[in-house]
Amino acid sequence: MEAILGFDFAVLDFIRENIANPVLDVIMKIITGSGDAGLIWIAAALLCLIFKKTRKAGVCMAIAMILVLLICNLTLKPIIARPRPFSLKEGIELIIAAPKDFSFPSGHTASSFAAAVGLFIYHKKLGIAALIWAFLIAFSRLYMYVHYPTDVMAGMLVGILCAVIGMVLVNKFYQPISDRITEKFKKKRENN
Repeated sequence: MEAILGFDFAVLDFIRENIANPVLDVIMKIITGSGDAGLIWIAAALLCLIFKKTRKAGVCMAIAMILVLLICNLTLKPIIARPRPFSLKEGIELIIAAPKDFSFPSGHTASSFAAAVGLFIYHKKLGIAALIWAFLIAFSRLYMYVHYPTDVMAGMLVGILCAVIGMVLVNKFYQPISDRITEKFKKKRENN
């Protein structure tokens, strides 16, 4: 465990000492903020739900993000209860408000990858842009010194797993439900 913590802090300190600068501070603050409460991804899923062409992706994204909430925020974080890196290292001044919950796994990263992979499964071009943004959000959590690299890696894995589960559920249940709803509307129109 000590070796993992050493690796984690080595990466965080490298970023802080060699990459961080005032311009990136502003950019990373915007990027990390876009992932707060998964709002950018919730908005993307809702937008996908509006259009028939992207509806399956929207359903997959929604399922994946609900799973992330249950797995990360309501289960793993309280059970593992890993302190945030800034709370263990003296002299770290954050440029964002200090998160109040635990560190492992990264919820920002998990929800980002759940949504981005869910979109990518059904729409490659849109999914590539979403995956790039998900990677930027994941990196921003390291840049902000609010997550360890292992938190971010675990968040990626949880997010990808949730997207795959979402895909399986969509592929199994979406079409039959959609067909039944369409059939009901057709019968209703015929009766009128």
